Amino acid sequence: MAFLTDRKRASGMGSAKSGTEHHWMMTVSSWALIILIPLFILNFGPMVGAPYEEVTAHFARPYPAVLAILTITVSFLHFKGGVQILIEDYVHGPMRTVLIITMICLSYAAIATGIFAIAKIAL
Repeated sequence: MAFLTDRKRASGMGSAKSGTEHHWMMTVSSWALIILIPLFILNFGPMVGAPYEEVTAHFARPYPAVLAILTITVSFLHFKGGVQILIEDYVHGPMRTVLIITMICLSYAAIATGIFAIAKIAL
């Protein structure tokens, strides 16, 4: 009969060494999104249904362009972190690595596409 404490059972199992960093990153991005999303909605809500010229003139100003770029970047980085944890928890074997790499590439591609679109309109 083994009388092991919880600490003794966990000793030697190792750690992922990235849990604190990931938690901190998700917390910071969550707070950033709490601020950015309402600003984004209040700034771009009136532009829905507006003529093309008015929308491009609005995006040509620095504040809306920077706000859009920040919102897109922080949103997709938060998405990347959340989906990565989801995959790590529920997918096993070599498919886990494939899905994580695919998700990371998709997230960065979406960020680059969003920044390119905003830059093209703003410039």
